[in-house]
Amino acid sequence: MATLTRIFSDIDLSFEPHPSTKDLRVKYDDNAIKNAVKNLILTRHYERPFHSEIGSNVTNMMFELVTPATVVLLKQEIADVIRNFEPRVDLVTVEVGFSPDQHTLLVSIVFNIKNTTRPITVQFTLDRTR
Repeated sequence: MATLTRIFSDIDLSFEPHPSTKDLRVKYDDNAIKNAVKNLILTRHYERPFHSEIGSNVTNMMFELVTPATVVLLKQEIADVIRNFEPRVDLVTVEVGFSPDQHTLLVSIVFNIKNTTRPITVQFTLDRTR
């Protein structure tokens, strides 16, 4: 009996061409899903044509006064958007840290790809810029 392996792929959104083929670079498996999770969180509602339901309020919440309640709401918004729109992952934890001196939020998300047990961590910084 043959085992099926899934290969997830996505284009690299830096749009840098491959040095020898000059084609767009492609991300696979873990890196493709990490990229998709980050893009999903940073997408605002109504940014995707014909899919206005896909997106989150995370970028809008960046301009709120940061309090412990805001951090809890931000964590919940990130968790909700991943659970609702990324069917390839099982969410483990979402952590949000605030740096008041630099006006940035550090987001750390831990998830498992479906049918695997290896945790994958995505970390990125949210800045208050328009």
